[in-house]
Amino acid sequence: MGKLPSKLESKLTERSANQSLRNLPEETDRVDFSSNDYLGFTRESMISEMTRELLQENGEPRHGASGSRLLSGNHALYPKLESFLAKHHRANAALVFNSGYDANLGLFSSVPQREDLVFYDELIHASIRDGIKMGHAKSYKFAHKDIQDLQNKVEMSLRAQSRSLETEIYIVTESVFSMDGDSPDLKALVQFSKEYNAHLIVDEAHATGIYGDGSDLVCELGLQDEIFARVITFGKAMGSHGAAILGSEDLKTYLINFARSLIYTTALSPHSVAGIMASYQFLEVEGMGQVKKLKKNIKYFKERIREEGLEGDFVESDSAVHCLIVAGNHQAKSMAGHLQNAGFDVKPILSPTVKLGEERLRFCLHAFNTEAEMNRVLGEIKKYRSR
Repeated sequence: MGKLPSKLESKLTERSANQSLRNLPEETDRVDFSSNDYLGFTRESMISEMTRELLQENGEPRHGASGSRLLSGNHALYPKLESFLAKHHRANAALVFNSGYDANLGLFSSVPQREDLVFYDELIHASIRDGIKMGHAKSYKFAHKDIQDLQNKVEMSLRAQSRSLETEIYIVTESVFSMDGDSPDLKALVQFSKEYNAHLIVDEAHATGIYGDGSDLVCELGLQDEIFARVITFGKAMGSHGAAILGSEDLKTYLINFARSLIYTTALSPHSVAGIMASYQFLEVEGMGQVKKLKKNIKYFKERIREEGLEGDFVESDSAVHCLIVAGNHQAKSMAGHLQNAGFDVKPILSPTVKLGEERLRFCLHAFNTEAEMNRVLGEIKKYRSR
């Protein structure tokens, strides 16, 4: 094997020096406060059985897609799933991608054009940033959830560019932010978008299946007809894999023709697509009970944070994601190690993934977590700090 180039070696050395070198973790039997399996669907044997039944009902014996969707991979389960998703999430059309990363890459690299302007919340997913970088539009970040800063950036950019009839404005946010667990004022963003004739795009990755009777936060707020595009994912609360972009039929047609992450990749297997359908079927039949349990656990965890006097250290959140700020990579890793040794799967989020000084421990709550587990993990935090 060839020697790793010195430039690459130096980057690894730098990561090691600042305590941010990543390694693939091994599976453990610790109490899960780390995974995105918010509703516990990955553990549901009924979903596996429903997946097999769907494959049999549709006469689908293949274990692979055999090609991209534009060639031989658009098997019969795809249109059935997309039709269901559009109805369930109250959209005109849905287009399934292999992952949330692929969906964001395809959407943001192909839709905003050279004369266009993209304004994105500074805490959006890396996949959105990567998609924007691959496109030709000018892009600007605005302060987290700060509509006044967004307005300032839009006004400044329009003055500098002198907006023409061909200039489109895109505003990008998440409904639940993955690193803080908080939500923007989506109603205010819709109103702002109307005032500036802008297109609002909302990534619903951490809200899919949890809000709006198992749909998403946009639907819960009744804003689905005001949004240009939504990205939903199936690898979190839905316990499966893949993603979809929700929007108009014209947007779907455009993406089929220009989204390279859809065009140039092998499609999801029939089993994967059936698994997504089975997760949604389970959600409708049995899963709303898990949604209620999750929301009950979120409420309980927040109450216990206050009772333990930790409220000032946690980022305010009403979602399943709760973050304890522990400044410094070394300190964050040290506290995470203490919790892991105590039997809890809690991961540190280090810079440069988050800003320097905003390193944290990220607690993902689930429908299957018990009150005793939540009490113990918060107790271990206090025990670590009293050492």
